[in-house]
Amino acid sequence: MNTILRKSVLGIAGLAFTGGVFAGPVAAHAAVETTHAATPVTAAVQQADKLIPHGVQGAQSRIELNDEQSANVKAIIAGTKKAGMDERAAVVSIATALQESKLENLGHLGERNDHDSQGLFQQRPSSGWGTVEQITDPEYSTMAFLKGLKQVDGWQDMPLTKAAQTVQVSAYPDHYAQWEQQAADLVAEHWNK
Repeated sequence: MNTILRKSVLGIAGLAFTGGVFAGPVAAHAAVETTHAATPVTAAVQQADKLIPHGVQGAQSRIELNDEQSANVKAIIAGTKKAGMDERAAVVSIATALQESKLENLGHLGERNDHDSQGLFQQRPSSGWGTVEQITDPEYSTMAFLKGLKQVDGWQDMPLTKAAQTVQVSAYPDHYAQWEQQAADLVAEHWNK
């Protein structure tokens, strides 16, 4: 019986050794490739952790930006820096402006207007956001939005749509989430320019 057990153990050990010899170089080679590939992935993960710390919620929308919209992205980023806030605040701001105006500095739209909402963030003079001239100025409207965001306790730890909704008080609170990936991409592209 001892002989049978000993032969079984030796047989298993032999298979393990043989498998290790053949698999060893393959596994070692794979580890080298993974190590080289991990550097960009780690940087991308760190960037995503900073810009999208909660991951995106739901299906994402994306639009092609024209020169005016791109200029408004840069104005929002400049306003965010001026307010002393970080990249995440810029992501929340840009996603909000994408939802509210598609990053277009909208004036009064007549019958199609939602109350007296205007500008990038569709802020209302009648709600105390500022004068029409002020809220149609991209820097002013960004600073006004960020002032509201700063007053939201724990906004940094909230999903984007909840933080934006707390400031904006929209009839469609979940719609901000669909712009988070494009907003993060825009911040990643323009923050250090």
